[in-house]
Amino acid sequence: MKKLCDFTLSFLLLKFSLILCTSTEPSCFWRIQNNEDNNGDLRGDCGFVLLTHEGPIDEKFYNYVINFRIPARRYEYFLVMFFATDEINKNPYLLPNMSFVFSLIAGMCEDTLGFIDKRHSPQKYASNFLNYNYGLRKRCDVVLTGPSQTISVKLAINYRRPKVFFGPFNPNLSDHDQFPCIYQVATKDTHLPHGMVSLMLHFRWNWIGLVISDNDQGIQFLSELREEMQRRGICLAFVNMIPETMQIYMTRAKIYDKQIMESTAKVVVIYGEMNSTLEISFRRWQDLGAQRIWITTSQWDVIINKKDFSLDFFHGTVTFAHHNDRIAKFRNFMQTINTDKYPLDISHTILEWNYFNCSISKNSISKMDHFTLNNTLEWLAKHKFDMVLSEEGYNLYNAVYAVAHTYHELILQHVESPEMAEPKGIFFDCQKVASLLKTMVFTNPLGELVNMKHRENQCAEYDIYKIWNFPQGLGLKVKLGSYFPCFPYSQHLHMSEDLEWATGESQVPSSMCSVTCTAGLRKIHQKETADCCFDCAQCPENEVSNETADMEKCVSCPDDKFANIEKTHCLPRAVSFLAYEDPLGMALGCMALSFSAITILVLVTFVKYKDTPIVKANNRILSYILLIALVFCFLCSLLFIGHPNQITCILQQTTFGVFFTVAISTVLAKTITVVMAFKLTTPGKRMRGIMMTGAPKLVIPICTLIQLVLCGIWLVTSPPFIERDIKSEHGKIVILCNKGSVIAFQVVLGYLGSLALGSFIVAFLARNLPDRFIEAKFLTFSMLVFCRVWITFLPVYHSTRGTVMVVVEVFSILASSASLLGCIFVPKCCVILVRPDSNFIQKYKDKLLY
Repeated sequence: MKKLCDFTLSFLLLKFSLILCTSTEPSCFWRIQNNEDNNGDLRGDCGFVLLTHEGPIDEKFYNYVINFRIPARRYEYFLVMFFATDEINKNPYLLPNMSFVFSLIAGMCEDTLGFIDKRHSPQKYASNFLNYNYGLRKRCDVVLTGPSQTISVKLAINYRRPKVFFGPFNPNLSDHDQFPCIYQVATKDTHLPHGMVSLMLHFRWNWIGLVISDNDQGIQFLSELREEMQRRGICLAFVNMIPETMQIYMTRAKIYDKQIMESTAKVVVIYGEMNSTLEISFRRWQDLGAQRIWITTSQWDVIINKKDFSLDFFHGTVTFAHHNDRIAKFRNFMQTINTDKYPLDISHTILEWNYFNCSISKNSISKMDHFTLNNTLEWLAKHKFDMVLSEEGYNLYNAVYAVAHTYHELILQHVESPEMAEPKGIFFDCQKVASLLKTMVFTNPLGELVNMKHRENQCAEYDIYKIWNFPQGLGLKVKLGSYFPCFPYSQHLHMSEDLEWATGESQVPSSMCSVTCTAGLRKIHQKETADCCFDCAQCPENEVSNETADMEKCVSCPDDKFANIEKTHCLPRAVSFLAYEDPLGMALGCMALSFSAITILVLVTFVKYKDTPIVKANNRILSYILLIALVFCFLCSLLFIGHPNQITCILQQTTFGVFFTVAISTVLAKTITVVMAFKLTTPGKRMRGIMMTGAPKLVIPICTLIQLVLCGIWLVTSPPFIERDIKSEHGKIVILCNKGSVIAFQVVLGYLGSLALGSFIVAFLARNLPDRFIEAKFLTFSMLVFCRVWITFLPVYHSTRGTVMVVVEVFSILASSASLLGCIFVPKCCVILVRPDSNFIQKYKDKLLY
């Protein structure tokens, strides 16, 4: 039952994979890999020797040359070699009448677990079959090596023949002083760091880990990547430089493991060679369950054979590969190939690949009888390989053609120089072969120009792939997009928008040190941390951040606008002032008019009853002046209500100061008159003369004149002006009158206060004077209330803002004026109107001065 379930699961996964390949073609590729190699090299190295032979060769040639089991990951290289040499042999314009074949370098490509017959080694058979040795002279055939740099360097030391390296471009191999016989066919990764950073920006990843090999190539990549990341505001969470020496690596392996597992970076860039300590680290992290997005190059384009199955799209490998055109004839070659020409292991693999692509060559149908769907699970576990060429496979294809064109040119030179003693197609001068090979320029069958001298293509395009692993070694290779370095910056990266994942998920995982500061917030960098690590704080008052995320500074709103609560937008401010339409403004205005009317009624009453004792006893002229001053005090408060303008701003303070000065100086004159009348019981002729001339009444003009001078100085030096206050009330522009000079305003208030204090002291001294009609007590109480009102006003006024400040000032004016009116005149009006029987001359006559 369990076997049946396993078979059903594998069959369904196989169908599912084929459906995905059909729906995403040409971005999705079948994968095949031999599971016996999972603990070996993920990408084995091979060395091929390219040979020419005049005339045809035996069809069994490769069955003798390749007499060992080929590891699964090297199938691709052999298939490319078979295809490229077969294509060249069929080309009448390239190496005509010549057979172009390959042999192997001893110790490479073979599976060490397989059996190799030393009596029939590939080199020995090729040497015998093609007359490899000519006496003491050795042929100078070109060697193709790759994809590992390490193996190629060893070959450069042991073999002096020209070599073409088909692995990833390596700057070290470009040093022809150190490696004069090695030439590279791969394109240099000039824009790889830029492409990787563009991908990070696209997915908004700014917290990246980096793992490189500790060598010159890795350090150079680190420098270029770090510079580009800094320019784009991306930070490195950590940098692990893996030593190339196994002994040193093993002493630090746990440190690297801890760094990867504990880091918050979910995206890690890997740069370096396979078959190295870097690959060992990668395997360790996979075994430890490190779920990361690995961004790397195409040589890390491998399948991880795991039993567990997950459709988690983003936890896997994203690779950058140089864009190569698809070789359409390669598919046709594999479907029409005569499998009798090639080793049995290769032939079976080709047949099985054709079976699952539903296209079988006619001459191979008979060989498929043994292959049925019943052994699908066994087949899936044993044979797995790529349908299309990897980047190394494509480089190998170009390398074969580079050598073929070199041989073709050498043969042409041989024909043009009959005196040359070399047999046709046999080359002994390695220096000549190398000189021609390194400058070879040709166009491959796909139309691509290949220049062996200049491999630094400044406009090399990249394809971006995602490796999607299935159980039992199955996998898909999905194309995510492309990178075009020579396009305008905004068009460098093209990512697929229509690609749908099998999970149905489209959300990209984040790899950030700190959560993005959304609109309304700003970044506050943490101390001693990377620039990508920060805290988010709300924008200050009246500042917003709404255009982009992670803003360093918030933007202040214009004066006519204010920030909303979320600090994301600037909203228009409402204009505010103490208007008559407002309930508070209407109430204060009504109070001012009401008190003014009451004061006028009191004045009319006093004028009507001017000859009564209570009016005459309190110096009626001073009473008239005081009442008129109070009327203007009440009315001046109306200047504070309504839309301010320059005239009202000037009149507010001057009228307030002058009319209150008149009122207080009048009270002072009244108190002085009372004191002089009753304290001087035996006045001399001089004192009586002063009182008879009305000298106390001079207090009023003198005090008023002083206040006028103070107000004049205020208006000349720093007059009041209209102010648009945007700070007092949230969301409003409060239009009010600025005092201009705070010192001048305080001097005016101080002068009024000194007059009020003087009046209070004089009235207090006369509070106990006898007589029914003397108003000393009323004056004392009125000054007490007046002083308390303005003493309370000062702290309240300075602690308020906006229209409230205006309300406080208006209320203080009305309250202080009302205290004078109520405390001095209301009791007298009650006597005149309510108790007229009390308003008569008593039996003794008071001696008063009028």
